[in-house]
Amino acid sequence: MNKYKKLAFNTMIFAIGGFGSKILALLLTRLYTNNIGSSDSSTKELLEITANFLLPIFTFSMVEAVIRFGLDNKYKKEEVFSTAFCLNGVGMIAMLVIGPLLKFIKFLDFIDGYTILLLAFVLSSSLRSLCSQFVRARGMVKLFSIDGIFATFSLFVFNIVFISNFHWGVKGFMLASIMADLCSAIFLFIVAKLDKFLRLRYYSKSLATSMMRFAVPLIPTVIMWVITGFSDRLFIRYMHSDRVTLGSSAAGIYGYATKVPNLISMVSSIFFSAWNMSAIMENDSEDRSNFYEKVYGAYESLLFIASAFLIAGVQIVTPIFVSTKNFSEYGDVYKYTPVLVVAVLFMCLDQFLSSIYTATKHTKNSFWTSFAASMANIVLNFCLIPEWGIHGACIATFLSYYLCFWARIIDARYYVPFRFDGVRSFINTIVLILMCWAVIAKPAAYILLILVMLAFVVWSNYKAMIVTVRKLFRKA
Repeated sequence: MNKYKKLAFNTMIFAIGGFGSKILALLLTRLYTNNIGSSDSSTKELLEITANFLLPIFTFSMVEAVIRFGLDNKYKKEEVFSTAFCLNGVGMIAMLVIGPLLKFIKFLDFIDGYTILLLAFVLSSSLRSLCSQFVRARGMVKLFSIDGIFATFSLFVFNIVFISNFHWGVKGFMLASIMADLCSAIFLFIVAKLDKFLRLRYYSKSLATSMMRFAVPLIPTVIMWVITGFSDRLFIRYMHSDRVTLGSSAAGIYGYATKVPNLISMVSSIFFSAWNMSAIMENDSEDRSNFYEKVYGAYESLLFIASAFLIAGVQIVTPIFVSTKNFSEYGDVYKYTPVLVVAVLFMCLDQFLSSIYTATKHTKNSFWTSFAASMANIVLNFCLIPEWGIHGACIATFLSYYLCFWARIIDARYYVPFRFDGVRSFINTIVLILMCWAVIAKPAAYILLILVMLAFVVWSNYKAMIVTVRKLFRKA
């Protein structure tokens, strides 16, 4: 099976397994908005982000190393899994010692009362991630996809039990996530027979050194991306302004405004799961640059078109996932979604370009580009949120991801050169921003204006996408 056919096949498998599970996860947003108020929703979001902040620190980003080294035939898979598992275990022990002290940090006061659940959340998530990514590294993409459905269905059931029936609120959400991750890890351990790959004698000191050298630069990289989302909510929750309304309720509304844009990241993550494998396995191929050019062209065009449609229909889509039945304040969520859609678009492109750093083992570059973006996000939040409130946070998020995009599209192509139409990308971005303005401000004849701009984005990208896709599958 050649690389084009393999990429298409893996994308299809991940789509079958991932689409249903991700839609189910989005529908959970409606369950949350029906049962958890905006203030408690802010606490829920912050706890989830804190867990994502702690994960790369105390797991040493071993998940990324498992994929990179597990797909490389130079290394034995038993050694990769056992070494990663041991390193992960050391990190978890350190977390159990240090974790309880976090609640004493002033701006992390929301952790108080949830410390044990937070640590259990990180522990179960790290175990599930290690098992699922190793399964993917073994090429068991069907099982990986099935597990995605199983894990999300388990999460859905546990949420209904703990939140809808027992009304445990934020604690119910945390407990549901822990149970779903543990069920997934056990499922993979049994079905994929991972016990055969886990032996202390398989631990390799030299491999551990190589994996740490690869993964450690990714720790601040992941942290920087988490900070980008974390700082938004902290600024909205704790800053004071005489111009706009801020606080925990506003932070909760902002958190739900990020949910609809996840439809874009949902499509992206399905493709990226397959693409990341292809990028690593084809790193030494002779026509690598041509391969990247064709795939990137189709990917960028698809993202622009999908984003334009989502912005145009945001008032129709948002009520599907965000309920206003019990909490009327959620009715304003759609106003903050359009700019976040554009932000997620560039987050997806940033992720694509990060695959170059992963495949070529230049993970330090991934750190510096994400560091610049996160620092810009913090500065922009400080300047924009007191003036424009939630809208300021949305704009700051977009600008930080956009900065990272241009830094990476310039830097990453030194390692894998491929052609990129910067003018077309810039024009499409401007049109999407104008669409955002039309949706939010609603000027005269705004519906017609939105439809004209939507047609332009489709016209600008449709041909490039179709031509690229035809070339892609002609060689399949």
